[in-house]
Amino acid sequence: MKIVLVGYMGSGKSVVGSKLSEILDAKFLDLDTEIEKVEGMSISHLFNKKGEIYFRKKEREILLKLIAQDEKAIIATGGGTPCYGDLMQVLADNKEVTVIYLKASLETLTERLMQEKANRPLISHLETEELLNDFIRKHLFERNFYYFQAEKSVVVDNKTVEAIVAEIVADLF
Repeated sequence: MKIVLVGYMGSGKSVVGSKLSEILDAKFLDLDTEIEKVEGMSISHLFNKKGEIYFRKKEREILLKLIAQDEKAIIATGGGTPCYGDLMQVLADNKEVTVIYLKASLETLTERLMQEKANRPLISHLETEELLNDFIRKHLFERNFYYFQAEKSVVVDNKTVEAIVAEIVADLF
């Protein structure tokens, strides 16, 4: 069994995935962390040094390796992971994989990401809440097509991590 969490940055994939792995006694894997291990550099450095196309190919390659492993795992993807190539179809076709979309509203994402934008190279240059909100809105418009292909969806607004995890577990079993 593999559970792959998708959703926009700030939707809680890593924190929810970590807690979910404890509850389900499964290994937790953060795709960005796994890429950094393989490449020996941070995601932002990898983007700057080798470009987005290289990154997306490496991201796909490593995700498929993680899915092929013979153990229960919860995998938190990057926000853009499901939006490139046929990856969502590949995941949907794999009977061992359940894809769950952690859906956060524009307001929730703006609030969360405004507080942590210094740690996120993609948005660190956006100085006002309005600019950040516009950036997220545009990305969600482009990415929702992919996110909505997930087998399951959980709204995360105004919920604790524990409540989100309980909802996922209840929906799975």
